[in-house]
This record gives sequence, C-alpha cells and structure tokens, in this order.
Amino acid sequence: MRLEVKGNYLYKNKAPFFWLGDTAWLLFEKLSFEEAKLYLDNRKSLGFNVIQCVLLHTYKDGYTCAGKSPHLKEYWEEVQKIIEYAQNIGLIMGILPMWGAMVKNNIINEQNIDIYTDFLIRLFKPFDNIVWVLGGDIRGDEYFSLYNHFGKRLKEMDPIRLITFHPFGRTGSYQWFKDCDWIDFHMFQSGHRRYDQVNLNAWDDKLIQDDVFGEDNYKYVRKNKSLTPKPCLDGEPSYEGILQGLHDLSQPYWKDYDVRRYAYWSILEGACGFTYGNNAIMQFHRKEEIGSYGVREEWKEALHMPGGMQMQHLKNLMLSLDFTTGVPCPEMVLNPKPFYEYIPVFRGKDFILCYDYLGKEFSLDLKKFKKVKFRCFWINPESGKRKEIGIIEGKENLTVKPEERKFSNDWILMLVEEK
Repeated sequence: MRLEVKGNYLYKNKAPFFWLGDTAWLLFEKLSFEEAKLYLDNRKSLGFNVIQCVLLHTYKDGYTCAGKSPHLKEYWEEVQKIIEYAQNIGLIMGILPMWGAMVKNNIINEQNIDIYTDFLIRLFKPFDNIVWVLGGDIRGDEYFSLYNHFGKRLKEMDPIRLITFHPFGRTGSYQWFKDCDWIDFHMFQSGHRRYDQVNLNAWDDKLIQDDVFGEDNYKYVRKNKSLTPKPCLDGEPSYEGILQGLHDLSQPYWKDYDVRRYAYWSILEGACGFTYGNNAIMQFHRKEEIGSYGVREEWKEALHMPGGMQMQHLKNLMLSLDFTTGVPCPEMVLNPKPFYEYIPVFRGKDFILCYDYLGKEFSLDLKKFKKVKFRCFWINPESGKRKEIGIIEGKENLTVKPEERKFSNDWILMLVEEK
C-alpha cells in the first residue's frame, strides 16, 4: 500500500494515486477504538483514502486533552490498533508525529528527537500505510535544524515511506525545504481567511512577509512548481463549518461550495490531491465540550455534512481521466477575470477540464484544437452527475454558460476527445 512519487504525482502499485485526505487531527487523543472504526468506515465509504492525524497534539502534565497518557503503553497500543484497522480497509494514514506546539513548548526538542524517532520507527514498522507529515501548523524556518534532522533521520531509517510537512497558515513547505532530499512532496496551508481577512492582527498572523494569496489557493501550486519539481497539495484549506477568519463569532461560516472551490482550483492547477477538513471532525467535538472556532455540530453529525460527501466526485472524475498527463492552461480563457470569477483550465492528453465557481458565461480559445472533435459535458460537483451538451469540432472559440442551480452554481466543463 506504500506510495511513491513519479513526476508531479503520487502512485500506488504503479497506478496513479489521487490523494483525497480528511482532517482528523485529534483522532488518537479523543476517540475510542470503536469510535475510530465508525469514523474510518464512514470516510472510506465516501471515497477518502488518506486520514491526517496527530500522535501528540495537546499535551499537559503528562496527559492529552482527552485524559489519555502517552506515557502509558496502552495509549500506543490503541494507536497501533487504529492504524492496523485503517490498513485493513485500505486507508493511508498521514501521521503527524507531534503538533508544532510541542516543539514551540520545548516538549520535543533537538535533545530528545532521536529517541522519539527511534521509538516511532520501531512502533510502526509492521504497517505499510503510513506517510509521515512533519510540522503541524508551524513555520519550517523557525525550527529548521530540528525538522531537517528529523526528516533526514526518518528517511535514513525508513527510506520507503514518503515524508511531507504541514506548514503554518498561508505558507508552503516549499519555502524552506525545497532543497531537502528527505521531503518527497510538499504541502501548503491556504488557510481559513477571505480575501479581505489576509491581515487580521490575530494570534495566527505571520510576522514574516511571505507570498500571501488569500483565497487564491491555486497560486500556491504555481509557486511550488516555480521552485521545485516535487508534487504538492493543499493540506489545510478552509474547513467546512468553520468561521471565516476563525476568530470572530459574528462572521459567516465556510460551506460546502467554498470547500469545492478550493479543491477544484488547486487540482486544476496541477496539485497531486486535496485534503478536506470539517471543523467538528478535525477536533472530534462532542456536545458537552466547549469547542473551538465557533463549532456547532457534533462530530458524528458532521460525518454527513454535504462538503465531505461531495469530495468523492472530484476523485472519481480525476481517476476517470489520465490526469497525470494534465497541465494547467489558464491562457485558454478569453478575457480572464480575478477572484471568484477565475476559471482554471486543465488540459490532458485527450481532455480539457474547466471549473466555473459562479456559473457565469466564459469563453475558451480552441485555436490549437480546430482539428479535434470533442464531446462536451457539464458536471454538477454536488452530485457528480454529467449532462452531455453536444459535440464540437473546428471551433476557434467556445462560449458556454451552465444552467442555474438553487443554492450554489459551480460547474465543471469537461471536453473529451472523440477517437
């Protein structure tokens, strides 16, 4: 089940692997084994193939937030049991050894990181469904020496497992580790802010000025490609059911159609996958708890929220095509517009995909394809259903406008070459 990198994409058993992740940061800390089974079975049924979770996230006085003690072997035995169950049902576990706060608070440091690394290698040696995800909402330049050493040691001791890095909000691991051999693919965190919330002067603002792209998460993919040939993906976009900007309870919540936009924008720019997140699930919120970021649902209820149920349509679409041949072609859009009117175009060996977030009319330059016959479809990203709209051939330009839906109006235009 182990993954490997070829070019800009991931592969499993020599076949293209489309990373469709779910965010389950507190899975090990808060769920019993039976609860974990329920969660994993649900995500498997919805097409997710990667689960991102943390071994040590919240830690105080020797205990996690749920009262479990990592000092006891029972904690690690249950972790192993959960990973084994995930392996048996075909799920990859994107394991963060420790959240960034563990490093900031000097619980994990350069004096004990080798001990922890050796422990992890021994503990998880039986499993072939693990990808190491270093970091955890932290800048790589702040603790470069520790993470560079950690990555090198993991790769030396277990060279087959892939390694990536989950960075701080609105940054990408390519900023610090692009020249490091131990990192196999990159993650960026486009984050949870609107265009007008880039600088909120909140606790999670960056003190260092980087390239900040607001909601334009496809620009992180472009930046990655300009710096390194290694694959990349959005490891933390805006979560479904989380406050826009995180902090202000008067702000609206990100919804399913927002999540879809982040997914399609980054994938059609050439990302190797996408990680979905849900506010209630990532913290496994229960009604008796005081949750974070304005959480409203319990985690079991959130398993059935629409955004999470719709992600499988993206994966199924990409796997139905030879997506590893694809390249972004934004220049094909005539009279391109910014912000929510942006139309990404992704051209493969025998297909063209476009994503129209607002469902507005747009035009494509098809001069290079005058001799190609295309069968055209509109695809509803909520349901995955396709509607054929005809065959085109010999056109220099194509102008299209989808029909309108009631609550959201994003659409995928697919052109498939007729052989």
